[in-house]
Amino acid sequence: MFSDDEARGPRALPARRALVDDVYDAVLGLLMDRVIEPGARVNIDAVARDLDVSPTPVREALTRLESEGLVIKRALKGYVATPLLDADGLRDLYDMRELLEPEAARRATTHIDAETEAELTASVAQMRTASAPDDDEHFENYRRFIDEDLHFHHLIAEHAQSPLLSEAIVRLRSHMHLYRLNFRHDFEDDTVSEHEKILSALRDRDADAAAAAMLTHITNSYARLGPVLAARSE
Repeated sequence: MFSDDEARGPRALPARRALVDDVYDAVLGLLMDRVIEPGARVNIDAVARDLDVSPTPVREALTRLESEGLVIKRALKGYVATPLLDADGLRDLYDMRELLEPEAARRATTHIDAETEAELTASVAQMRTASAPDDDEHFENYRRFIDEDLHFHHLIAEHAQSPLLSEAIVRLRSHMHLYRLNFRHDFEDDTVSEHEKILSALRDRDADAAAAAMLTHITNSYARLGPVLAARSE
């Protein structure tokens, strides 16, 4: 199941860090780095051995990942990694994002405090740094870039003051996170610029502008990623 490449393989967790959250992060990393391939069965005992933990926290981590849509529990087969989206699935995901995320941005304008604004600003700055060319750490920078992208959108969703709306967005963004790690592209600068416009509207507490900027961002994101998937499918 696992690659022999040490750079991509799992790293054992020290016993003192073998908590549920740590194991969750480790298993999430295995999924995102495709050590566990999309659609593959998750061998709980093998993961537990590689992380040097008991199977119990691995099962708890998988339960959490199932709620986020990143693994699926199938009768008689156990857990499998969620397959990558096809063209129809990606279009459906973006349709849902266009419905939910502009509304979250609209609502968040009245609930974001100075601390959260600073966190969003730092996230955009980190994305800008990660998008800078660096041949020696290109993949690592890309992963940092999309981690910050995820963080930016989650922060906005969390401040929409609607647990159901936030939960739906987080679940959708998890699928997006997995998809983008497996289908790279070179539009980081455009993404950062669009985040900056969303942030500017949030700073101004302009609900309509924040919703419009978010909708433009999502529409543009699909326009960038859709052709990538189409080309891979040919």
